[in-house]
Amino acid sequence: MIAESYRQLARAQKGHARGAPAYSVYVNRRIGRVLAACAYGMGLTPNQVSVISAAHSLAAILLIALAPVSVVTGVLVALLLVLGYAWDSADGQVARLRGGGGPQGEWLDHFIDTLKIATLHVAVLIGLFRALPEGQEVLLLIPLAFGVAATSSFTAMLLNDLLKGKHVVASTHERGGGSLKRSLVVLPTDFGLVCLVFVLWGWTPVFLVGYGALAAVAIAFLAMAAVKWFREMGTLGEVG
Repeated sequence: MIAESYRQLARAQKGHARGAPAYSVYVNRRIGRVLAACAYGMGLTPNQVSVISAAHSLAAILLIALAPVSVVTGVLVALLLVLGYAWDSADGQVARLRGGGGPQGEWLDHFIDTLKIATLHVAVLIGLFRALPEGQEVLLLIPLAFGVAATSSFTAMLLNDLLKGKHVVASTHERGGGSLKRSLVVLPTDFGLVCLVFVLWGWTPVFLVGYGALAAVAIAFLAMAAVKWFREMGTLGEVG
């Protein structure tokens, strides 16, 4: 049954959102497909899968904030975040196997995503506060800035979809596939890389380089995307 569910998902797979980054498209979705087939075989509902995703992510966030800053902690955090992200992809795929989801499941999915994005960078701030030598507190501005950029970007994308849906135009996440080149270009914006960078958590200076680079990309992306999105919103009243 699991194998048949996997083949069914592969045949019915939606095109990915235009401009979707490579890890989400070529790695996370495929891991999620395996998890979705297993979850469907066990009779799990999409909402139960969403809760499993949340549990993995919450465990990782608590480890970042409270556990010793070490190589072992970092590897465990990265694994939990990767699995949490994959389960996040699986809930929608389980819904398709069961004939479609509903507003309640979509709300739960977005609520968990918002909570995860908001708390992850707060946990990094707490973990770094415990690990950084005295006199380097200025580096705590990195997770603060990253958290603002990540939360603002996600909220703006949800708002884009809401307003575009209200005006009956294509959403920000319109499905239609996209080129491998484009997916690779936007790879640095992928949440999957944020998950993987915690492998470096035990080496604080190295982690700060990788995490800081992703933070800079997130801030730059938000600055450029906000201009584009603002212009798009200005055309909505002209549609129809």
